[in-house]
Formats: sequence, C-alpha cells, structure tokens
Amino acid sequence: MAPVPSLSATVHQRLAEALAAALPEAGAADPLLRRSDRADFQANGMLALAKKLGGNPRDLAGQVVDRIPTADDADPDPVVRAIEVSGPGFLNITVADSAITSTLALRAADDRLGVPYAERPGTTVIDYSQPNVAKEMHVGHLRSTVIGDAIVQILEHRGETVVRRHHIGDWGTQFGMLIQYLIEHPHELDHASDAADATAEGEAAMSRLNRLYKASRALFDSDEEFKDRARRRVVDLQAGDEETLALWHKIVDESKIYFRGVYTKLDVEIRDEDVVGESAYNDDLHAVCRELESSGVAVRSEGALCVFFDDVKGPDGKPVPLIVQKSNGGFGYAATDLAAIRDRVGSLKADTLLYVVDARQALHFKMVFETARRAGWLPEGAARQLPFGTVLGKDGKPFKTREGETVRLVDLLDEAVDRAATVVAEKAPDLTAEEVSERAAQVGIGAVKYADLSTSLTRDYIFDLDRMVSLNGDTSVYLQYAYARIQSILRKAGTAVPKARPELPLSPAERALGLHLDEFADTLAAVAETYEPHKLAAYLYQLASAFTTFYDQCPVLKKDNSPELVENRLFFCDLTARTLRQGMALLGIRTPERL
Repeated sequence: MAPVPSLSATVHQRLAEALAAALPEAGAADPLLRRSDRADFQANGMLALAKKLGGNPRDLAGQVVDRIPTADDADPDPVVRAIEVSGPGFLNITVADSAITSTLALRAADDRLGVPYAERPGTTVIDYSQPNVAKEMHVGHLRSTVIGDAIVQILEHRGETVVRRHHIGDWGTQFGMLIQYLIEHPHELDHASDAADATAEGEAAMSRLNRLYKASRALFDSDEEFKDRARRRVVDLQAGDEETLALWHKIVDESKIYFRGVYTKLDVEIRDEDVVGESAYNDDLHAVCRELESSGVAVRSEGALCVFFDDVKGPDGKPVPLIVQKSNGGFGYAATDLAAIRDRVGSLKADTLLYVVDARQALHFKMVFETARRAGWLPEGAARQLPFGTVLGKDGKPFKTREGETVRLVDLLDEAVDRAATVVAEKAPDLTAEEVSERAAQVGIGAVKYADLSTSLTRDYIFDLDRMVSLNGDTSVYLQYAYARIQSILRKAGTAVPKARPELPLSPAERALGLHLDEFADTLAAVAETYEPHKLAAYLYQLASAFTTFYDQCPVLKKDNSPELVENRLFFCDLTARTLRQGMALLGIRTPERL
C-alpha cells in the first residue's frame, strides 16, 4: 500500500500552493505549519515572507485565504474546513471532520498504519550493551541496552539495514589471572545443563564466574608466584597459545550464558553473531598503528603512539593525547575502537555508526572519531555517539546498594517484576497465579524500560519503582492499561473489525484523538532522524491521555447510540490500540490483552 500522507502534510501542500499563486515571486516558500491550540494548525510563514519581500503580512495572509475554498464556498476544499487570519498575519486552519476520519481509515487499512519506509535507507552499525566477560551486569548496563534496542527496532521498522554490535570486554590482563587459575583448578566452571530456562541457567553461570573471579583474585593478590604465572599467561593469550585460547573461550562462553539469562529477563534479543568483542580486532591492532604512524596522524611520544588535538588540553594547559599504543607495546581501548571503525566502514559498508555509550566517555569518542577521520577510515559526520545520563537513586546520587555497591541488573529487574505483581493482583483479583506472573513480567520490565526511554538520553533520571509501576501518570503501566481497556471494549462489542464512518460529525474529543493518531508516522520519522526514543514515548503517553478523554466524553457502547456512531467510535478504539501496540513494540514493551 502507498504511504498515507498526514493531514499536516496535506494542509502544508495546500498552503504552499496558495502562497505560490498569491505571490509567484516568493518561489517555494515554507508556510511554517504547526499544530495549534487555537485551531487544528497554525501557519506563521507569512510574517517572515512579508518581511523579506517588504509587504504587509496580514494582506499576504488574506491573499492565501482567498485561494483556499472552505466549507462556506460552492466548491469547498475536502480537507480544509475553515481558515482565518489572526494577529499580525498568522493563519489558523481547521480541517474537516470527514478528512480526519478518511485519513485514519487509510491508515487502518495498512498493516504499517500508513508509516512509510525511509526514502533512502542505508546501513547503520549500532554499538550498544557492552558488558564485560566474567563480570556481572549492573545498573549501568541498563540504559545502553534499552536505548540501543529501541533505536534498532525503530530503524529496522523504517527499512534501514541495521547491524548490531555488542563490543564486550573480552580481552586484557585480567584474563591471565582467570585462565591460570582454571589451569590449576580445571573443574571450576564445570556445570550441569539441566536449568529450567535461560534465566536460571544464566544465574548459575554467573555464580560459577563469581567463584572463579573471587578465588583467582584472592590468589593473585596473596601469592607472588601465582601472580607471575598469571602475567606470563597474558603473553600466551596474546600469542595465541592453543591451551590458553581454549580456556579463554570457556570463560567467554560461560559469560554469554549469563548474558543471555539477563537479556531474556529484560526481554531483549541479543544474538551470538552480534557479540563481537575487543578480541575480534586483536589481529588488526598492529596494522592500525602502522597506518596511523606512517600517515603522520599518530606520533611517538615518550615511547607511546599518540594522536594530539589542538582543543584537548589538561588542567596544566598541556595537550592530552589519545594513546593508541602504550610505551610497553600494549594496546588500550582506543586501538580496538579504531580497528572496529575501520572494519565497520570498510568491511560492513556502514553509512552510519552509532555508539550508545555513557556520556562520561564523550571526550574519548570525540578523539577516536577525529583520529579515524584524519586517517581516512571514517567519512565526515558518519559516526555519532548517543551519550546517555546516569541512573540515580531517590537521593539524587548514582544508584547504589545500601552497602555502596553498584546494583546488580538482575536484582533490579526482579524487584520491578515483584512490585508489578502486587499492582496486577490488586487490579485484577480474578487472574490465576500463572496469569499474574506472566503479566507482572510484562508490566515490571515494561515499567523499567519506559522510565528509561521516556527520559531524554542525555538527562539523568531517578529510579523509583513506586512511580514506575503506578497506574497514574507518565508510566508504561498507564499505556498498557489503556490498551487493555480498549481490548475489553472490543471484546464486549463482539463485532468484526469496525469500519470508519467519514460522514459522521466528530466531537472535540474525537477530533483531538483522531488528529493525534494521524501524527504517528511523522513522529516515527522524526524519532528515526534524531535517534530520540523519548519523543515516541511522549507521543504514546499523549495518545493514551487523548484516549482517556475520549473514553470519558464519548460513550462507545451506549444503548441510545446509533449503530453508525458505535461503529465509528469502535473504529477509533481499534486504531488507537493498534497504534499503542506498534509504538510500544518499537520501544521493546509488551502490551497485555488483559490487565
């Protein structure tokens, strides 16, 4: 089906055509159309245009009005019901009821709700959710995972080719310690595979990894001979020693079992082929250094290979370089990040590189991107960090346990599900224990995701489960409940898919809901353009709020309603539910049919 132009686009076109007819010398002038609380839309472009051409904005606005036939004319425009000049030269535009309903009918007839694919889709590599091998995922991994997953869903829905990359920490000096301990205690990671599900298996894997890490760290700190053996083991790992690599793989695979358990609980799909850690670029690091040094992008300074920048200086005023290779020959994050960029642009043919990474790493990525650009590996503007703020506790400080430790992600998710179970059981006492458990997972995890995604990426936010699982306010539970309420109405009506009735007049609440439904495609396009999922969350909250007003003011199944009115209002209900479900799915949030 062809894309469905929004009413905003249609009205914009009408105004542009009228402007061109009224003032040919203006060319393709922008009427500057936006939604308004005084009418359906307001156009402000006449003021700037009149100033540019030395005319009177009210006179120009009047000429535009004269060229758009409205409801009072013999041959009225099917979209614009009324248009009037306001103030110094604004245009207030009201669209016809029939235009609203007819446009929504076209959206309802399309599985994609009239949302077009991107005109020129490209290939985007997105780097998100970067846990460390042999370490537990904590609250700090939440935002990268949830934000990255939402952006993946939105871009793929738009028709982009999206390559997911999870740049896990699976290389470095700590692996000498872990591997050497495994060599001397070969059964530390042995396990049975009878766990009930991925979550349980993941918990068991993390328990084994914790034992390994704590035991090896204790020995490393207390036994100098073991410490020496561990350090030599790092050299063996980097040299590709067969036994060492086999045990390294065992640790990595055990960690992946754990990661899968956490991701299953978080309801996020992470595929093995998308997990490409630091180790994947190990063989390229010397080539990266050779190319940077031979091209003059990097220079040797005190034995280290460095890249300098005019605008990056320390407190003492001296330049702070990006260190690609240390003076002892070792490599840091910069080297693997540069190798990854070279691979993603050169081998994966990415047009855009996105990095969903903590805002505190902004300087690092600024330097890495500029280095890659100087080296000719990265086109100008092709890479972008999507920095995110910190998850805070109710005290406004970074979220910690009472003991001051970083909160484990699984503990946080479990508590969210437990809180949600209480809310679900109170709201729907007729549900079975199994049904409460299923919905609690959908509500609890949805609450955590929505609290994150409804916040602008760069802002910090307070993790408050009481507020997150509330049925009132800007929460996912409020959206889920609106969806479930609509499903209850549709079940009670018991009819087939309702049809729109464009011939019927609309009440103010119906108009408000209809106009908001029509903005779904434009909202998704804007979100995909700017990578800001919070704008989709805001749209969905406003949609649920508009439906609540509609539900209160426009009885759907009232006995004295005409059959046509019932069907039209059921149509509005059905399209609202479909839009909520699609929008929330793009945010990675489930919509229970009953709640």
